[in-house]
Amino acid sequence: MTILVLNAGSSSLKYQLFKFSGDSYNVLSKGTVERIAIGDSLITHKGKGGAEIKITGNIDSHTEALKKVFEALCDKEYGVIKNVGEISAFGHRILHGAEDFGSSVILTEENLEKCRKNIELGPLHMPANLSCVEACKQLISSTPNVGVFDTAFHSTMSKTAYMYAIPYEYYTDYKIRKYGFHGTSHRYVSGEAAAYLDNAESKIITCHLGNGSSIAAVKGGKVVDTSMGLTPLEGLAMGTRSGDIDPAVIEFIMQKTDKSISEILNILNKKSGVLGISGISSDFRDVTTAAEAGNERAELGLAMFAYRVRKYIGSYLAALNGADAIVFTGGIGENSVKMRERIISGLDGLGIEFDAEKNQSVKRNAVSEINKTASRIKILVIPTDEELVIARETYELVKTK
Repeated sequence: MTILVLNAGSSSLKYQLFKFSGDSYNVLSKGTVERIAIGDSLITHKGKGGAEIKITGNIDSHTEALKKVFEALCDKEYGVIKNVGEISAFGHRILHGAEDFGSSVILTEENLEKCRKNIELGPLHMPANLSCVEACKQLISSTPNVGVFDTAFHSTMSKTAYMYAIPYEYYTDYKIRKYGFHGTSHRYVSGEAAAYLDNAESKIITCHLGNGSSIAAVKGGKVVDTSMGLTPLEGLAMGTRSGDIDPAVIEFIMQKTDKSISEILNILNKKSGVLGISGISSDFRDVTTAAEAGNERAELGLAMFAYRVRKYIGSYLAALNGADAIVFTGGIGENSVKMRERIISGLDGLGIEFDAEKNQSVKRNAVSEINKTASRIKILVIPTDEELVIARETYELVKTK
């Protein structure tokens, strides 16, 4: 069975083509389409033999982007399939499942209508996600589409964890509550950690750290709590997002600057976090370079990020009543030796003993331990694979159809 995984952003499209044979699989091809409907679009396609092909030109919609992807996948020179009829199903990353979807589903018209009603909960991402589904249905109507929701893995949270302490009718009338995001990543790495520990009931704190970052407390494969909320703005300070702030700050800034609520939310989402503090970049590599050169604001931004992560780890140790492992994943979690050390050093009073030498030699495609042997809690670095989760979910749903 051949499954094309699609992850659509507002002006981008990431894709991977998986070939399943029973429970085993191969990745036949992968790529990205950038600058959709912006101009000077670019397709970076890894095709036959792993060769990387770059295709330029203007792409005005996700439908047109998909057509270009299909052409690349079927190209006689660098393609990997003969025709799009070989694709058995499309697996889509969908941002928000709200309370409608606690698991992945085949995107029937009924399910798509529920998704459309949830656009207001994810107005930046949901339109692109659903546009990609509609494009697939338009281009190849007979091939099933499966939705895999970022929020679904967090649907096991209790009301105690997901409710906000605001008038209850805001929940009953408008479904205002914590939902959580990065669910496919948290699901994947917590599962890999449980397998590594050989304990399906293990208590694991997963730290997905990148430009967008979140943490989850997972017990026996079920989420107890997570840091992001109704939207991805809650929780940690991130690349451009503020994370947790006093809500009264919003009104205070509005009064001082005469900005609208939309302008303030744009600042909190796109101009805050490490970018806002450092004044340099949302790319942690740039900020780290500046900090090492003596830039105090860059150093402050990195220190604040690490401090927030460390605080959430501590709170989730309380929520879980201890943990078997702490997992780092995501672009920063997997690749930043220095940030892992910033975060985890100084937690020895909680039974977490960090090994700086092991931290320097993390494996790129395997589980790595970076704790001392005597540590009561293991510290693991696990590469995430959200596309594989989407592919597996899609395979399970369509294989019996």
